[in-house]
Amino acid sequence: MTLLKFVGKTCGFVGYVFQYACVTHCTFEYLGDFVMCSGPSMEPTLESNNILFTEHLSPRMQRLRRGDIVIAKSPSNPRQNICKRVTALPGDKVRGQFPRRSQVVPRGHVWLEGDNTSNSSDSRVYGPVPIGLVRSRVVCRVWPLDKISSLTEY
Repeated sequence: MTLLKFVGKTCGFVGYVFQYACVTHCTFEYLGDFVMCSGPSMEPTLESNNILFTEHLSPRMQRLRRGDIVIAKSPSNPRQNICKRVTALPGDKVRGQFPRRSQVVPRGHVWLEGDNTSNSSDSRVYGPVPIGLVRSRVVCRVWPLDKISSLTEY
């Protein structure tokens, strides 16, 4: 095998690896990916270490609905992702921290709450969340295998 042939085959292989890496990156960045849920805020619906398949199109096209479970950047700690349920959309009236105090979810925001209301830091603490912080919508649980289920209908 000549040096020129070896270099040609190596460049071809590197090109294929680069192509597949680009396709994989675009798929996980723009279409969907897998996320591990941790913490007690979504119990009993989701438990710690559940692995979820999520899609990125609904938040980008602003097609979120009440009842959707979403993955978002935490408004109080941008290094952390949160898993919560959309309970109110722009224009909806929600009850704040104090029983007599209510507010309207502003345009471009959603109200997120954990299913475990007694153990969840959510919009009741930090208020409406900008839709731009919502990264993806949960489609289904894929792990553990005995609990595989669709999570798109509530």
